[in-house]
Order: sequence, then C-alpha cells, then structure tokens
Amino acid sequence: MIRRTALGLTFSLAALLSTTAANAQSMADLEAAAKAEGTLSTIALPHDWCGYGDVIAGFKAKYPDIAVNELNPDAGSADEIEAVKANKDNKGPQAPDVLDVGLAFGPSAKAEGLTQAHKVATWDEIPDGIKDADGHWYGDYYGVMSFLVNKDLVENVPQDWADLLKPEYAGQVALAGDPRASNQAILAVLAAGMSTGAAAGDAAGKAGLDYFKALNDAGNFVPVIGKAGTLAQGTTPIVIMWDYNALAARDTLAGNPPVEVVVPASGVLAGVYVQAISAYAPQPNAAKLWMEYLYSDEGQLAWLKGYCHPARFNAMSAAGKIPQELLDNLPPAAAYEKAYFPTLDEVDANKAAVTGGWDATVGANVE
Repeated sequence: MIRRTALGLTFSLAALLSTTAANAQSMADLEAAAKAEGTLSTIALPHDWCGYGDVIAGFKAKYPDIAVNELNPDAGSADEIEAVKANKDNKGPQAPDVLDVGLAFGPSAKAEGLTQAHKVATWDEIPDGIKDADGHWYGDYYGVMSFLVNKDLVENVPQDWADLLKPEYAGQVALAGDPRASNQAILAVLAAGMSTGAAAGDAAGKAGLDYFKALNDAGNFVPVIGKAGTLAQGTTPIVIMWDYNALAARDTLAGNPPVEVVVPASGVLAGVYVQAISAYAPQPNAAKLWMEYLYSDEGQLAWLKGYCHPARFNAMSAAGKIPQELLDNLPPAAAYEKAYFPTLDEVDANKAAVTGGWDATVGANVE
C-alpha cells in the first residue's frame, strides 16, 4: 500500500515536471518565434482606454526586441473587423495581428473565418460565459456605462438617463463613438433603452433608439464623438462612455475642468470586451505572445490600474494577487451592484437593432 502510494507520487511528480518543462519550452519557443518576427501590429488601442498606454509599455519593456505598430488608435470594433477583411492578402504594416472588440463582434468574426484559435496559459481562469470554447475569442475586461460631466458648464449634474432629456442640457450630450460602428456607443443605446424598462436585446435597442431620437429632437444631443478634449473645450459637456474611460479622462484633465463621473441610477449596463487573433495575422507568434502577456498577472493588473475589471479578476482576488491600492482607486462596489451583464444573444440583438435603425430613427450623423 505504501509502495503503491510512493510510486504514484513519483509518477505524478514526474508527469508534473514533464508538463512544466514542456510548457516552459513551448513558451521559450513562442518568445523566440515572436522575436524573429520582430513586430506586433495592434489596432484601436488608445493609450487612455483601460490603461492601454501602460499595458503597451509593459509589453515593450518585457520584450524589447518586438516593436509595437499601433494602427488607428481611435477605431471602433467594426473598423477593426473591416481592417482584417481589407488586409487578408496583405502581410504589410497595415494588417492588424490582434483585435480588441465588443462581445458581439467576437462570435461574428469567428463565423466569418476572421480569427484563429489560441488558448492562453491562464485559460481556465477566464469565466466560461465570456470565452469561445475553441479559443477563437476570450473576454479581457469589463466596465459599466457612465456619464462624464464638465462641472464648469453643467450646473446640475445629471444622475440618470431621464435627466438628460431636460431642457437645461440643450446642446450638451454626446456619445463616445458612432453608434453605427462603435461598440461603446452601440451599448450606450442599449443602456438608455433598458433605463426605460425595456428588456435587454432587441426591445431595449429599439427603445434606446427612441430615447436618442427624443434627445436629438429636443436639441440636447450633439453629433460629435465625445472625448476628454471635446468635453474640456465645451463642445460636448456631457459624454456617455464606459466608466474606465471616464475615470481615465478625469485623471488626464486633473481638475481643469473639474469633472464628475456618474454611474446612472437605472440602466446600469456592464460591457465585456474580447480579444482575438486575426486569422491573417502577419505576425501570429507575436500575436500569441501578446495574448499571453495580457492574461498574465502583470497584464491583468495593468488593466485594473486603468480602472477596468480584468477577466481574471475573481480568480486573482481569491488568490490574493490584487493590491489593495488598486481596489481603492475604483468606484465604490455599490456602483456595480445593479450592473446587468447582457447575454451574447441580447448583445447581438441590440447590435442589429441599433446599427440597422440609427439612421432611420435618430438621423444624427455622429462623427
């Protein structure tokens, strides 16, 4: 009995050591192949989005032999997909290797054959509900929809979606993207629709379109893509955006002007973004190495520093891997208690309703 146990331990340890050596060798091979490629082409990663400036800097510091070619930082999810399609036969610098897109765009990109599978080493700690079983796309981080408000120009800070319809906000309210292409803006419409009591999905998407029609008809909606700069200039005193973008903008503005970040009282929507590797990636090994970095403890904490809740948040929290100072920099937990995480089907239905109906219903050309 004792001998069998001892042998079992020996065999298990040998297997473990063999597996560990194989994984280490595999990672070493991946690093070598990525360094041989020498470049990683990203797309749609503004440095003030989710702390991506620090994320990219961290990757460069860890892998100095790999240059990061940053394509079109202000692109939306739909633009990223189009860039992959347009560069199927192009192995030059305009072809993106990796994607960071809204949840609805992951499955559709896979269905179109635009992604390739890769499961990172920490795959098991990514919740099953936000990853493709085959490894074609996987959740990276999430936040909730919020209002970023210029307090120099807005005397009464709005606390809910219904407030934005009031006459006092004439010519002040903007989206942070084009709702025909930007995942952030598409889901802002969903959140607005949900605030009216409509069920997430097609119903809330249509209700959200009606809401923005009313906002536009009232003269409150500004058809300009809102950013920290346009908010500070007074072009868009109120911008509807993800909380992590709003909090980053608050830090960037540093009190000039003073701003407030509001999680609305109703229609509190959580949005998940996902990573994927292009099926036509000119540098597939660099793309895989980038994914390994993003889902490592270092990469996940860099996103958290940028006010995003990373995909491995729960597992890392349970393991005591999250510094308290990072948790202290986030909004109070109560702000997230009412957050609704839409299903993939609800996200898809909303996307179809919003992108297909914005022009006919709202008629505002956001640019």
